Amino acid sequence: MKMFVVFLILVYVSQHVSAVDMYDGDQFVLLHCEFSTFEMDTPTVIWTRSDLSPSTVHQHQPEGDELKNQNQLYSGRTSMKPDALDTGDLSLNLTGLTLSDSGTYTCSVRDGFGFQKTVTDVHLQIKERFPSWAKALLVLLVLLLVAVGLLVHFRYYFMSGYQVDVDSGVESVQLPCKTTVHLPVDAKVEWTNSKDWKIHVYQNGSDQPGEQHNPYKGRTEMKRNLLKTGDLSLTLKYPTEEERGACSCTVYSREGNVLMKKVVMLQVKVSQVEVDSGVESVQLPCKTTVHLPEDVRVEWRLSLYENLRVHVYENGSDRPEEQYEDYEGRTEMKRDLLNTGDLSLILKYPADRDRDTYTCSVYSREGNILIKKDVKLQVKGYQVDVDSGVESVQLPCKTTVHLPVDAKVEWTNSEDKKVHVYQNGSDQPGEQHNHYKGRTEMKRNLLKTGDLSLTLKYPTEEERGACSCTVYSREGNVLMKKVVMLQVKDCQVKVEDGVESVQLPFRTTGDLPEDAKVWWKDSKNRTVHIYQNGFDQLEEQIQVYRNRTEIKDDLLQTGDLSLTLKHPTVRDTGTYACVIISTNIWRMKTVLLKIKKTTQDKDESGDVRNRSSSTDPTPLMAEQSV
Repeated sequence: MKMFVVFLILVYVSQHVSAVDMYDGDQFVLLHCEFSTFEMDTPTVIWTRSDLSPSTVHQHQPEGDELKNQNQLYSGRTSMKPDALDTGDLSLNLTGLTLSDSGTYTCSVRDGFGFQKTVTDVHLQIKERFPSWAKALLVLLVLLLVAVGLLVHFRYYFMSGYQVDVDSGVESVQLPCKTTVHLPVDAKVEWTNSKDWKIHVYQNGSDQPGEQHNPYKGRTEMKRNLLKTGDLSLTLKYPTEEERGACSCTVYSREGNVLMKKVVMLQVKVSQVEVDSGVESVQLPCKTTVHLPEDVRVEWRLSLYENLRVHVYENGSDRPEEQYEDYEGRTEMKRDLLNTGDLSLILKYPADRDRDTYTCSVYSREGNILIKKDVKLQVKGYQVDVDSGVESVQLPCKTTVHLPVDAKVEWTNSEDKKVHVYQNGSDQPGEQHNHYKGRTEMKRNLLKTGDLSLTLKYPTEEERGACSCTVYSREGNVLMKKVVMLQVKDCQVKVEDGVESVQLPFRTTGDLPEDAKVWWKDSKNRTVHIYQNGFDQLEEQIQVYRNRTEIKDDLLQTGDLSLTLKHPTVRDTGTYACVIISTNIWRMKTVLLKIKKTTQDKDESGDVRNRSSSTDPTPLMAEQSV
């Protein structure tokens, strides 16, 4: 069988989607994705399909592949290059292609702090192949029918794929499947989704709900006398985003042979709501004109985690005891929702972590789904970019909402560690995490002015990520929440292998206390150089840096803590941190050092000549970018 190889050249554009067409039975396809992870801390590459559960197709980490959460459909069929994180080529190789592989594959990267970025989406369409021998056989059959006027059962019949676009929340959608071929009365009709779950089964003259997968029960319908009319179309009620993808209509003979197959691509468009982090509330819309009985149950859930209920309404009142704890006191529905049909959900103080797809489902007393709609919430956090080593950075948080005088203000980082706490009219350093003590500051009269901004001194790369400002009432209810994304950029130094030395820069305020300890360490937390009590402490230095490091004698007076590293090699590439520690101050700066391999040529005599040798009249200089 002919192999098809697809290479996609990716130019990153927000929400960019690439399309790849392949055929059932092809040996492999390469889903292309490029992104430089060189500067990221412990990066992880994740390929996912949102229409699957679990959604993970492949996961790759610095230690290698991590496939314990991989969807079983892809077991033993995916691979990435071992040096993907070094080269930035994050492409996924998928082998043994089948129709169920049709779908949208998302390539994302996540750093060690949990900050995740979508790089690209690739839409893969697997088509059925109509072989030449089947075409010839079909021609012979047609000629035979014309010649002798006899009806002959065909062995295999293929209908081209079809795409249906529909909005989430519509009452129903029809997936078309029609044929003019005479079907035997004992034929079996199966509709299946991309996971090979049975959507609907018809056999022996009636539907077979016992064979149907649970999420589709009570939501599908086929026409009467379908085998006679040849109209095998399926009506699916209240389609959701997770049901998008390839839906297959297959007809089997009594012996189990495939008489016909057609694939319909279902695209469910989801309503999107975009809001800034820190607003007082956001509304997730869900409205219907269908008359709802008084005994219905309304559930808002997280789509990917159906067991997590955001809000529940039943028997005329809310059911907070069934609500997921993260949403307690933060959700609200309208009182006359059954009369108006307005089932919209109000979510108070949406934050970055609330970004998700939410599903509104309405159930009858018998548990049948009456309405189902998805809403995708996008919460835009404010981002602050700053260079490592700056004296301070301000994380903005302002509100026009009147705050009570007994309100509590908490700033926390992405690991939920307390960065700063304000309560009862003053700061609460006792509740602050040790890492931040003496390094944070908030304005006076903050509850009156509504300016809850935080000043963080000497931010470091390890402190980048989501910082949350949350205001609590005396009873502990959330009055307001805003997320600020802090990006701390490394200072970068680039130099070619073979230079005599390179300087890792760090300049801060002078007149540092005499007891200050200056500690340079590498990305493995190994000691590169230590200065304390007026002397270098070389006995604490590890062997690989012995006799290769140097700092200035008057560093405490001048504030120039730069480190000179002699004879750097490619092995020295990595992130270096300088930490100042004393009883009164704590400062830190990181520097990313990149060592390039020296290009070599051969001269006319055939000897290897180094382009960057001392014979070059232009001396090598380290490039620095802050």
